[in-house]
Amino acid sequence: MILEASGVTVRYAGTAAAALLEASCSVDATRLVAVVGPNGSGKTTLVRAVSGLSPVAAGEIRIDGRPVSRWPRGELAQVLAVVSQREESVFPLSVEETVMLGRYARIGPFAAPSERDRDAVRQALDRCDVADLAHRPVDALSGGEWQRVRIARALAQEPRLLVLDEPTASLDVRHEMELFELVRKLVDGGLAGLVITHHLNLAARYADRMLLLNGGRVVAEGTPAEVLRKDVLRRVFEWPIAVTTWCDGSPQVVPLRPGELEE
Repeated sequence: MILEASGVTVRYAGTAAAALLEASCSVDATRLVAVVGPNGSGKTTLVRAVSGLSPVAAGEIRIDGRPVSRWPRGELAQVLAVVSQREESVFPLSVEETVMLGRYARIGPFAAPSERDRDAVRQALDRCDVADLAHRPVDALSGGEWQRVRIARALAQEPRLLVLDEPTASLDVRHEMELFELVRKLVDGGLAGLVITHHLNLAARYADRMLLLNGGRVVAEGTPAEVLRKDVLRRVFEWPIAVTTWCDGSPQVVPLRPGELEE
C-alpha cells in the first residue's frame, strides 16, 4: 500500500474542535480515491497531513511503508507529488521551465539538468498533452492548460502517489472532464491517486473508492454506490437530494429544489 492513514487527528492552534478526527484511508497503485464532503469538512487538512505539512495529534500516516514524519522532504518529493488547490504563476517562466521545477528534488539546488531530467520533463509534457505548449509563457495559458501544466510538473517528480486538491476549480465542463480523464489515465498507468473534489458526480464516475468527510470525521467510505446514498448525503449536506444511476452504473446525485417531489 502506497498511502496508509490510520486514525489521523489534526488540531489547529486556537480552535476547540479537531479539523480531522480519527480519519483513515488508503490508496494503492492503479487506484483512484476521491475525498468529498461539504466546505470545512477536513478535505484540505487531510491533504496537508498526508503531505507532512500539518502535524498529526494522533494516528499515523505511512507513505510507502514509512511514517510521513520520518521522510526527509527531498526524498518524500520523489514519492509523493501534490497539486495544490490554488496557485498563481509568479515568474514569467515557459511551460517547459515550469515543468522542470518538478525535478528540483532529484537535481538538487545547484546541479544543471541532465539528459535524464530533460527526458522526464518531455515525458511529463507528453502524458499531459501539453508538449505543444512547451515554449509558451505560463501567464498566457488558459485555466485548463495551466492545470495540465501543474500536473505535468508533478509527474516530472516521478512520484508513485499523486494528490490533487480541487483540480477542477474554476474550470468549465469540457476542461473538468478532460482533467478527470487525464487523472484516470495516469492512475491506470500505475500511479496511486487521491483527489479532493466537490464534484460528487465526477468522482462517482472516475474513482474506484470514495471517502465522505463531515466535520472532520469519515462518515462513509467504500465504492461510489456505497457512499453516495440518499439518506447519508441529505444528512451531510443538509439539503434534499435524489440519487439516480447513470448508464455506466455509477450513482449520480441530483439536488432538489425546496418542495420538489422525488420520483
